[in-house]
Amino acid sequence: MRHARAAQLRVTTAVTTVLILAAATACGGGGTSSSSAHGGKGSTVGIAMPTKTSLRWIVDGQAMVKQFGAKGYKTDLRYANNDIDTQVSQIHKMIAQGDKLLIISAIDGEALGEVLLEARDAGVKVIAYDRLILASNDVSYYASFDNFKVGQLQAEYIVDKLGLKNGKGPFNIELFAGSPDDNNTQYFYNGSMSILQKYIDKKQLVIGSGQKRITQVNTLRWDPGIAQARMKDILATSYGSQHVDAVLSPYDGITRGIIAALKADGYGTPAKPLPVITGQDAEAASVKLILSGEQSETVYKDNRKLARVAVQMGDAILTGGKPEINDTKQYDNGNKIVPAYLLPPVSVDKTNYKRELIDTGYLTPADLK
Repeated sequence: MRHARAAQLRVTTAVTTVLILAAATACGGGGTSSSSAHGGKGSTVGIAMPTKTSLRWIVDGQAMVKQFGAKGYKTDLRYANNDIDTQVSQIHKMIAQGDKLLIISAIDGEALGEVLLEARDAGVKVIAYDRLILASNDVSYYASFDNFKVGQLQAEYIVDKLGLKNGKGPFNIELFAGSPDDNNTQYFYNGSMSILQKYIDKKQLVIGSGQKRITQVNTLRWDPGIAQARMKDILATSYGSQHVDAVLSPYDGITRGIIAALKADGYGTPAKPLPVITGQDAEAASVKLILSGEQSETVYKDNRKLARVAVQMGDAILTGGKPEINDTKQYDNGNKIVPAYLLPPVSVDKTNYKRELIDTGYLTPADLK
């Protein structure tokens, strides 16, 4: 059904869609002159972000604005409130007004194919930012983290905290995944299951709800309310007097929804402790929960560094250079392997949050008050 919706959007919004990184068809063999294709210093870069409801996208956007500005470029930063039509319209306007480079974090990775055609025809190159754009030949580059590793770090944390390598168990676990329209979801989940599956097979981990397939555990739009409702239903229908010992959660906002459902069910007391529960993005609200003992872990991805990668890619394209990449195998968008630069994620809990988050300036002590 999602594919049908995406296909419909591609048809109905073909006239109104455009995506990331404009510059240089000369870089891609588009036949325009190098000056018009590259844009050069002083060009405007369009930056399309999905939403402000997650702090990380605000950090990403502001970091790119600052870093592009330092290199002599103008920026056009827009947020789409997790609405596909809004994002398509914003990208269309960026192209129409002559933005020379577009950087896009897609709300729906399959909904932008026709827009990318428009970008290509306008001589605009596209860089997919953190979320891969699917089913298109017109994505030039991808800037992200090692998303498979993110899932592995979350799973390894659960394995270590439960003592599974030492043969302990059985423990009850519940699995959550991200949004089905975000390509990263499968990488996070597959990374986690590459670690957890053998313990499930050995019955050291038991999925109390029986819900394991990614289609069963997805969380549309990464919505904390959807995750909270699902956790509430699982507790009511699958557990009774049994205890949840671990929850694989892919993102801090989802984690907060899960914790709310658990606490409403009586978890969080000495008699009924909260399970080991993971997260991602090191959002201040969740780091506070880590310090209070409610959330166990988060995966930290320094978005300032990711912004730097995107800015370096963009600067190279706009000035006729060649962007640096370090992966040409993992990211097949259905039409092509998209060359990528991947950054390493870091697992964070009480033991290392100060070194990783405070000492690096990602968060301040005041953020955690």
